[in-house]
Amino acid sequence: MKQTNNSISVVIADDHEIFRDGLKLMLQKAENVNLVGEAGDGKELLALIESVRPAVVITDIKMPVMDGVEATKLIKERFPDTGVIALSMFDDEQLILEMLEAGAHGYLLKNSDKFEITDAIQTVYDGKQYYCKFTSGKLAKLIAISRNNMQKKKKEAEFTDKEKDIIRLICKEYTNKQIGEELFMSTRTVEGYRMKILEKMDAKNTVGIVIEAIRLGIYDPQL
Repeated sequence: MKQTNNSISVVIADDHEIFRDGLKLMLQKAENVNLVGEAGDGKELLALIESVRPAVVITDIKMPVMDGVEATKLIKERFPDTGVIALSMFDDEQLILEMLEAGAHGYLLKNSDKFEITDAIQTVYDGKQYYCKFTSGKLAKLIAISRNNMQKKKKEAEFTDKEKDIIRLICKEYTNKQIGEELFMSTRTVEGYRMKILEKMDAKNTVGIVIEAIRLGIYDPQL
């Protein structure tokens, strides 16, 4: 849902008023975000979306009356252009996976800072997936398997042997400098490869690279 100005309309949903107030205060200070409503459960959220038609929804997973998973399924049915970001108090792998499979475009932990939250909003608004930077290796593998099962048949990006070597080292948390030393390349050259890999994978951050690398069979976290 495109905006008529430079801000992105956002609705938040969480059954804890204190948390909503904190998130609301944080978002009100963001230049590119226009907070247009808040809800205390999934049922309220659906009614609110019907009324204000936000571009992005940030919703808790565990809520009374209707939880985030069920709400997300209905949002994707009724308002397919609305991006959904899941909120989790803890790194709860199964619930986060259920949200993503229900149609959420990304997830954040509730302790995420304002920079990551606004980054996630912009990323989802741009039509891309956003994975919290604190994603565990176990969850990355679960998401990769899930995405592989749900992936529509399309031409996969092809990677050179050099790119695959760099991808594997990125997945092992090597810095650009360390990758350069390992592969006898300059740090600037590695940076160029990293940008190209992000673009080919349509990924936002390192977590996105890891998930795609696992899904494509380029990287196995158990090796």
